[in-house]
Amino acid sequence: MSGDVALRADAVTRRFGHFTAVSDVSIEVGHGEVVGLLGANGAGKTTLMRMLLGLLPVSDGAVTMLGGPPNRERRRRVGYVPQNLGLYRDLTLAENLDFVAETYGTAVPSLPDDLLPYAKVLVGSMPLGAQRQAAFVAALSHGPELVLLDEPTSGVDALARARLWDTIRAQSDEGVGVLVTTHYMQEAQQCDRLLLMSHGELVAQGSEADVVGDTRALSVRTDDWSATFAALNAAGVPVILDGRAVRVADTDPARVREILAAAGIDGAIEPVAATIEERMLVLARA
Repeated sequence: MSGDVALRADAVTRRFGHFTAVSDVSIEVGHGEVVGLLGANGAGKTTLMRMLLGLLPVSDGAVTMLGGPPNRERRRRVGYVPQNLGLYRDLTLAENLDFVAETYGTAVPSLPDDLLPYAKVLVGSMPLGAQRQAAFVAALSHGPELVLLDEPTSGVDALARARLWDTIRAQSDEGVGVLVTTHYMQEAQQCDRLLLMSHGELVAQGSEADVVGDTRALSVRTDDWSATFAALNAAGVPVILDGRAVRVADTDPARVREILAAAGIDGAIEPVAATIEERMLVLARA
């Protein structure tokens, strides 16, 4: 972890009644570092992010943001793109940016060329990719020192995701600390370091290899990938599709052969390197 810490959580826990959404999580984000926060839906990522921002109080533990607890003044030095983008859908893009500028006491940010046609368009009427890009413009307009992004590229096409990631890397190159949640494994590979959550706990961190850990995987090739997937899934094994190849995680090859034989399916099985997605699938089923 970086010695120049922009954001730190020390053993933070958040309980809602008898339910523990986040349990004893400790993380750091350094200035100039892009840290990816991964996990299945319900793993606790958004709850953790809201605690880091001070929008949700911790039940136990402590958060340090830009040298102190997350208060209103420090949050003014942070850029945040929530899952709902944080834009007013019934205002135009220009009106949204005017509001942001007034809030932070800064100049109204300039729009990139591809957003200029939407300046007078209601945000709710803009394409999702343009909305995502506009949310970045708003979040970065005041020159934040720390940026938190909660699934900022969800639902947009590959080209739009690539452009938004160019923006993320440009921020880190300028010394901004970035914490980003994502479901896209290609995006996870662009992060400097990864954090993996499951059932509210931090279960792995470090490089992609560190996160995958000792998870094992098999590639199953048959003439009918659809029937193969259905048979394995019905048997309750962790299974995903990779093109037309079916992949199974943390399952004994003999068990896979038994399932295929029972379904009358002939196939070739070979060990392959496991992925983060397969590690997440195994954890989600635990």
